[in-house]
Amino acid sequence: MMNNEAENSTAGRQAQDGPLSGVSVLDLSAYIAGPFGCTILADQGADVVKIEPPTGDNLRNYPSTLEAESRAFIGLNRSKRGLVLDLKAPEGLSALLRLVRDADVLVHNFRPGVPKRLGIDYEQLQQINPRLVYCAVTGFGDTGPMKDKAGYDQVLQTMTGMCTMQGRRNGAPELLYGSVVDYYAAALVASGVASALYERERSGLGQKVGVSLLRSALTMQSARLVWAEGEPRDIGRDFRSGGISGLHPTREGYVYISANTVRFWDALCDKAGLPEFAGNERYDSVRKRAKHAAEILPELHQALRKHTALEWEEIFGDEVPSAAARPIEDIFSNEQVLAEEMVTCFDHALVGRYRGQAQSVTFSRTPGPAAFAAPSFGQHTDAILTDLGLSAEERSKLYDKGVVK
Repeated sequence: MMNNEAENSTAGRQAQDGPLSGVSVLDLSAYIAGPFGCTILADQGADVVKIEPPTGDNLRNYPSTLEAESRAFIGLNRSKRGLVLDLKAPEGLSALLRLVRDADVLVHNFRPGVPKRLGIDYEQLQQINPRLVYCAVTGFGDTGPMKDKAGYDQVLQTMTGMCTMQGRRNGAPELLYGSVVDYYAAALVASGVASALYERERSGLGQKVGVSLLRSALTMQSARLVWAEGEPRDIGRDFRSGGISGLHPTREGYVYISANTVRFWDALCDKAGLPEFAGNERYDSVRKRAKHAAEILPELHQALRKHTALEWEEIFGDEVPSAAARPIEDIFSNEQVLAEEMVTCFDHALVGRYRGQAQSVTFSRTPGPAAFAAPSFGQHTDAILTDLGLSAEERSKLYDKGVVK
């Protein structure tokens, strides 16, 4: 059913310019990589319209302790206007193509063969708008034997060795929780699109930008993805510092310690009351400490039992890089996070008031608009259709047919 009164199509946006102010982005993607890449663009001032099918972004259906909306969805899709459009219906496709004519960027994460079937592949949209920057996010890329395979964060983690590296040597593989491949791909989406927009200023032409989860997973491992000629297959590829830099048990809780430099190693020995290790040639490099970790760790752990993790964090101060392991809820009141204004308050149409992450990048001269809450399902559909010039009667017909919501 059509809203009785069109909402302000720029609801939530403020006049403060960002480096991408004036750039319009059509976000047809779902889940994490594409959507959060577009959110980063929105942080920088781009006007992003999230276009969902009538079934919605599947992330809306993910389990959540919030009743009204998925926590993941609202965390990933801030600062966007929401439009529901059935691209399989001729009227829905027509509406999208009208949006494409004036858009600067389009982002999707369909499998390689899907855009052509829908009539929205790069070659077709380029004819409508030669200046369009078209970003396709895929699991495995546009070519090769796996191009049509569904790709997800943890599939790529497992395939590319990340899980094996995360697990203990000769032990079971372990997943890295937090969708690290997706989030890195999101950063590649934002940087790739920004680079294409910059190049367009010189050429006047858009282009296709390709981001894949496979490429993201490999890029994340560039420091490990080196295999010299003549090296055996099973070689140590990790940066683990022999167990010295890492999480350690204390009297209460765990503390992370980094002690790879001479300065930090000496400070750790001093603060922990282990003078016999400081200045000892047997332990005076990262490699040596890794080699003799079995000698160091029992003594270090015994020393750490004297205090809690929070107390050690205070004791180490600025002299030893460290952090007590905390639950994420503590971040909302963390003094450093608050000082940097990394968390802000949002008002959501269904969830109400909540706190969440704000800007991902800061700019001194063009900070960009204040972030606003992710759209509820179809929240701005009527306003966007109005902006396209559709009359009330035309909009009503689209609602009645289920083409829009």
